[in-house]
Amino acid sequence: MSFKSILTVVTDHDLMTSTLSHAATVAKIHDAHLGALCLGVDRTQTGYYYAGANAMVLQETLERATAEAEALAKVARGELEKTDTLWSVDHGVAQLADIGRHVASRARFTDLVVLPQPYGEGKGVELEPVLEGALFEGQVPVMVVPEDVEPAAKPKRIVLGWNESNEALRAVRSAMPLLKQADTVHVVVIDPPKHGPNRSDPGGMVSEFLARHGVKAEVDVLAKTMPRVSDVLLRHVSDISADMVVMGAYGHSRFREAILGGATRNMLEQAGVSVFMAH
Repeated sequence: MSFKSILTVVTDHDLMTSTLSHAATVAKIHDAHLGALCLGVDRTQTGYYYAGANAMVLQETLERATAEAEALAKVARGELEKTDTLWSVDHGVAQLADIGRHVASRARFTDLVVLPQPYGEGKGVELEPVLEGALFEGQVPVMVVPEDVEPAAKPKRIVLGWNESNEALRAVRSAMPLLKQADTVHVVVIDPPKHGPNRSDPGGMVSEFLARHGVKAEVDVLAKTMPRVSDVLLRHVSDISADMVVMGAYGHSRFREAILGGATRNMLEQAGVSVFMAH
């Protein structure tokens, strides 16, 4: 597998330059086409407009979102014209509660989605459902890149969070083009089970699988010495100066189609490097 069709989603003027730059960098490295979807967010649904709002108010909000989408697309075209990447820009309007479906309909025909970190000061509430739409509904791997980090399109040292889950294995398969290019892939196993088929060789089978693809893999077995698994993983990322994390993305349904699980959310909140996830 290779990344030949890459998508990014833009909803925020303040994040546009870094988001497009990161996505264009990844697309150029992989000789891929970059599609930018610019969305104006329409918040005219329960919880975002007052009771009794008439059709004129709703129409005004829709027109405002449309104008925002068009403005985003105009700036995006200007930014992408400065790159050496094959690109296209589309725009549209999506309601906040339905934005994941719009993203998924585009994401499912791409190989990779590159998005900004969805959490942090000044980040819009729509960034999380955009990410969830690509991961859970679009079933596409996502690379999340912090705003002030240059994306490691050809990472030298990768930390692979391994827990034997289907999500982690999907992430391994999806990230194979990146794993094969890395100098070293650290398969990190935290507190492996004392009972089970792999108790004597935690991480051994996935390391063997990676080696047959030409990946230089090492197994790092760590103790859970901190309250959260994500904290242990991120400390290891810092200790070995890794420039990317590959992991499975976990979620559960509540009031929306999917909500990111605690471990996934913690990683995205705190990671200072690119995080490649698949579900």
